[in-house]
Amino acid sequence: MVLAIGAVAQGTNAAVFLGLPAITPQLRDHFDLSLPQVGLLLGAVNLGTMLTLVPWGAAADRRGERLVMTVGGVGAALCLALAALDGAVVAGLALVGVGLFGASVNAASGRAVLTWFPPDRRGLAMGVRQTATPLGAALAAVVLPVLALGAGVPAAFLALAGFTGFVALAVALWVREPPWAVRGARGGHGVVLGDRALIRLSAASGLLVVPQFTAAALVVELLHDHRGVAVGVAAGLFAAAQVAGGLGRLVVGFWSDRVTDRVHPLKVISVLVAVGFALCAALDRAPVWLLAAALVPTAALALCWNGVAVTAAGELAPPGRTGTALGMQNSVNYLAATVTPPLAGWVATTIGWFAALLLAAAAAVAARLLLAVPLAPRELAPELP
Repeated sequence: MVLAIGAVAQGTNAAVFLGLPAITPQLRDHFDLSLPQVGLLLGAVNLGTMLTLVPWGAAADRRGERLVMTVGGVGAALCLALAALDGAVVAGLALVGVGLFGASVNAASGRAVLTWFPPDRRGLAMGVRQTATPLGAALAAVVLPVLALGAGVPAAFLALAGFTGFVALAVALWVREPPWAVRGARGGHGVVLGDRALIRLSAASGLLVVPQFTAAALVVELLHDHRGVAVGVAAGLFAAAQVAGGLGRLVVGFWSDRVTDRVHPLKVISVLVAVGFALCAALDRAPVWLLAAALVPTAALALCWNGVAVTAAGELAPPGRTGTALGMQNSVNYLAATVTPPLAGWVATTIGWFAALLLAAAAAVAARLLLAVPLAPRELAPELP
């Protein structure tokens, strides 16, 4: 039950910050915005999220995930309803609020999964939770444009608000902590934020976000604008990579459970992603079918590592500090996700597409180097009977 609600909460959160870009044209028309202005509007959610990931994680450590996710969900729902009011400024401030409150899901739902599941099932469980992110984004990308075109942009915001509020109610009713969960005392978060192993893992995760969001931002543009593939075909190939990457999160989570090691899969995936993007850069001018054949599995690989990295961060945390550790790791990821699309786009337009692809490969190599020194996890909970 906790895993199901945590996954749905994660998917709902993703529907907001990854699904809203699907109605970019409608947002521009409704608020009368330029392309850079609508980019700022959509980035407001990420800004709010980055600012509060660690505080929400610390709150989950002290008060438990049920209270944190309920308060955060209700707050996000109210802010989404506020965004339905006319005015771009009001909508932008409301979306910052959505990020501020919605960040509660990232740390708290991860903490719930990590404390309920034993080590030999934790990786797969977290893979299920993380798979909800691309699925929630994909569902929103299908539903929100229909709503925005048929009933207007406010209806899309209100639909997101209603479902977010429903998930908050489900959390309040059914999410519980296991008897062995350890609560953190006030203060002491500096122990987590200064932990060198956790800093290294968080930095490696942030570097792996670079190829992930390079693919998210550039695959369709690369195939369509640069190589002349029909936009529908390019979008279909990108969707296939998203689905494969989501399923890959389950596979990688199961793999980490079987080898009882979270970092080994991350090392292997880092190398494969680096090789894949380097190969794509080499095939920049090759026949387009050959480029696509390399690009789709590479983009899928760049998506499949998140769950096991989150699990590793939780297992590195001291007792009672899991939420803080997850908040720290997620903060680095969101920072990289915010910076990567404009950086990769700038490199592609000023230097060349091959350079943007090599940048993604270099980031994966740097992640592998950071993971070279062993990371020793701590045990979160006793084995379940």
